[in-house]
Amino acid sequence: MMTPCTSPQLAILVRELDGFSLWNGPPFTNSKPSLKLERTPCTSARFSEDGSKLMVTKSESVIGIYDCSNYKEIRSFDVPRVLASTLSPCGTYLQTFQKATTPQEKNVVLWRVETGDSVYQLFQKNVTKTTWPSIRFSSDEAVACRLATNEIQFFDAKDFSKGIINRLRIPGVAVFELSKTPGSHVAAFVPESKGAPASVQIFACAKDLQSLPVARRSFFRCSSVQLSWNSGSTGLLVVVQSDVDKTNQSYYGESKLNYLTTDGTHEGLVHLRKEGPVHDVQWSYSGSEFAVVYGFMPAKATVFDKKCNPLLELGTGPYNTIRWNPKGKILCLAGFGNLPGDMVCLSLLIPAFNFLVMFLVFDKHLVDLVSLFSICSWTKVMSMMKHYNPIMFIANHVHTIGILGLL
Repeated sequence: MMTPCTSPQLAILVRELDGFSLWNGPPFTNSKPSLKLERTPCTSARFSEDGSKLMVTKSESVIGIYDCSNYKEIRSFDVPRVLASTLSPCGTYLQTFQKATTPQEKNVVLWRVETGDSVYQLFQKNVTKTTWPSIRFSSDEAVACRLATNEIQFFDAKDFSKGIINRLRIPGVAVFELSKTPGSHVAAFVPESKGAPASVQIFACAKDLQSLPVARRSFFRCSSVQLSWNSGSTGLLVVVQSDVDKTNQSYYGESKLNYLTTDGTHEGLVHLRKEGPVHDVQWSYSGSEFAVVYGFMPAKATVFDKKCNPLLELGTGPYNTIRWNPKGKILCLAGFGNLPGDMVCLSLLIPAFNFLVMFLVFDKHLVDLVSLFSICSWTKVMSMMKHYNPIMFIANHVHTIGILGLL
């Protein structure tokens, strides 16, 4: 059964070369969206995870925070030489990274949005995809932590003046992922070293329960990993990537999908039914099932339950991306990059007898499709936003598609 949206009225953030604007979400009048906020000059803009705040970088040093209930600016921060910035999930904190002028300068600053005060500072040499944001929060901001050398440091998320309140020692840890809802566990990746295999371990966030990992999985031929928690923090999907495919079947190396649970009942491979790379894997928003696109083209797609049992085969096609809609049981398969741009929307129903039934909602072929995401409103269960090749300066478009495949 689908759950009605309880989030604020849908708004679509549109970034252009000279700034951003906000559109009202569907349904549209005369197939055209109305403006919620006129175009505002900026270099970047992003919502907080819960949609309550909007962060707008207006120049190299000025960051504005907007309240999404009325889209009025509530705070402005002047941060010289700022290179990266992000909001905490509930919009309570702004985190900024500045170019350091000396090794002693604390160039990562955590600001409280309500007061504009700096609540914590630290030094970080640079930022990468795996190291930013420096301080990570659970979705309810009950847990906050950061990665340091050979350890994960925990803070009191409501009072950073206490400093570090707990340290979880993990020698060699290079990547970590905090579970979001709730923030009860943390996953840590340790790369291969001196002949020892790489590993992913899961620890409880509670200090009294951190003496031993609750789950562990080791890997050989592991160059990098992608860690993905489900809603409920009971399961972790681990995509293990190797730069070299020893079978010489793929130029891009090989990848394997592993699954670990916090109760220790599963620590192993997800058995996929076709050889080839893992293109994409996504948890449903309920956290009860996940979908995988995998295998050499044409790729195969399968839905699994949280016990790692296959529930439904979605067939094969030129796909490398899969997305769930935030509410309900609607799934979209699409192909990007050098794929032809096919997009299929499927409705998955669970009747009283507790088995899955699949209905094809629409099937479209879109040339030069490069991205999509799902949006939720009371009148449209799922829409896909798509735009065309950004390298070309002609024929660039943004479209919204309803669940029946109508523009």
